[in-house]
Amino acid sequence: MKFIAECGLNHNGNLDLTYELIRQASLSGADIAKFQLGWRDKKNEINNIQPDRIDLIINHCKYMNVEPLFTIVTDNAFNMIEPFDLKYIKIASRTVLENPKLIEKILSAGYETIISLGMWDKKELPFGQSDQISYLWCVSKYPCLPSDLIGFPENFNDDLYSGYSDHTLGIETALLAISRGAKIIEKHFSLDKSDTTIKDHALSASPEEFRNLVTLGKEMEKLVSLGL
Repeated sequence: MKFIAECGLNHNGNLDLTYELIRQASLSGADIAKFQLGWRDKKNEINNIQPDRIDLIINHCKYMNVEPLFTIVTDNAFNMIEPFDLKYIKIASRTVLENPKLIEKILSAGYETIISLGMWDKKELPFGQSDQISYLWCVSKYPCLPSDLIGFPENFNDDLYSGYSDHTLGIETALLAISRGAKIIEKHFSLDKSDTTIKDHALSASPEEFRNLVTLGKEMEKLVSLGL
C-alpha cells in the first residue's frame, strides 16, 4: 500500500515551502511526496523549479524518509529530471492525450511509471499492461463531486487499475477505493486548505486528514486482505 501526498503547486510559488510540505507529508504517514515539473514553470510563474531546487527537494525527501516523485509534463522537464536517476515518474492525465511520445520515451528509459487516466475514455489501456506501469483511476475535475464519480471501480483487484488519484473533498472516496482493493492512493496535500492562491488547496487533505487517511487506510487494507 502506497500513499502519495500530491504537494504539486501548493507551495504557492514560495519554494521554501516545499520543505515544510515534505516534512508534514512524512509526519502524516505519506510514503511519497510528489511535485510537478513542466507545468506553469516559466520564469516568474508559480512553479519555476530548476535543477538546483530539484536536488534540494530530493535530498530533503531522503532526510524525511519519504520517496520523491515528480509529475513530468514536458520533454524539457524529463531532460531536467533524468540526471537524478530516480526510480519512479508520474504522468498526469492530460499528458496521456497531449504527449504520448513523451510517455513512450520515459517507459523506454526504464522508469517505473504511474499514469493517471482521468481524461482517458477508451476501454483499452493507452500503453498496455506491464509490471513497469501502474494505472490510477481518477476524474479530472477540480474539485470532483460525488456525482462525477461515474464508473468508479467496484473491485480494484479484478480491474486494470492499481490505485486511485483523488480530487474529491475529504478522504471518504479514497477510503472507499482502499476498501475495494486499491494499492496506491494519491491525494492532494496542503498546509492550508483555505488558501486561495490556486484551487488545488480546497480539494487537498490537511496534514491531520492525511494522517487519518493513512491510519484508517492501512487498517482497512488488512481487513480487505483477509477477504472480508
